[in-house]
Amino acid sequence: MRLQAFLSRAGAAPSRRKAEALISDGRVEVNGSVAELGSKVSEGDDVRLDGEGVSLPDSRSYLALNKPSGYLTTMSDDFGRPTVADIMPDGVPGLVPAGRLDFETTGLLILTNDGDFANLITHPSSEIEKEYELTVKTPPSDDPIKKLAEGPALDDGPMLPPKVETIGRGRVRTTLRLTIHEGRNRIVRRACEATGLELMSLARVRVGPVELGNLPAGKYRSLTKKEMEAFS
Repeated sequence: MRLQAFLSRAGAAPSRRKAEALISDGRVEVNGSVAELGSKVSEGDDVRLDGEGVSLPDSRSYLALNKPSGYLTTMSDDFGRPTVADIMPDGVPGLVPAGRLDFETTGLLILTNDGDFANLITHPSSEIEKEYELTVKTPPSDDPIKKLAEGPALDDGPMLPPKVETIGRGRVRTTLRLTIHEGRNRIVRRACEATGLELMSLARVRVGPVELGNLPAGKYRSLTKKEMEAFS
């Protein structure tokens, strides 16, 4: 495991970037030697920060959060902006978001201190479905929605065709359910822009077998045994 990942999961640093700064400043030792960026650690290695021992947590946490709008998906922010760490429990070392939701997007976010589990959820090869509900300004025709379902061209490559279902339509607004397994930055928002759909709200309601359900905004719960087994 890379040293910066180890420090982050152990709770010695709120992010890998912060961990890299600690290593660069010469504050981290591995087996008695000052560590360098890119160092790796294995089970049984003696890791110390400012002379104090650092170890991975004994227990693993798997939490589902209903992220409100106005929170960054990170555990710390240099500018003091609200982050999801502000609404997560204290005393869980190494807790990190498994995936991201942008500042304005609400809904389901999974957080864990199990690095392998976080990688399972976020790695493209896992192809874990993410389901969103989005409200758009009702277009004059169905053409933009059809283009969205076809997978529009984006600046970093075409979007894989998502599953799109219209679940509500009114004179002013239309509600869609969209399912993807890509994790590119702001991909749903960019897809709406590319097809001419005016996005009014966006919420993630499912990640793989985990559903948001009626979890209140700003609250979290532990993943169930059934949900964990479904990821296996």
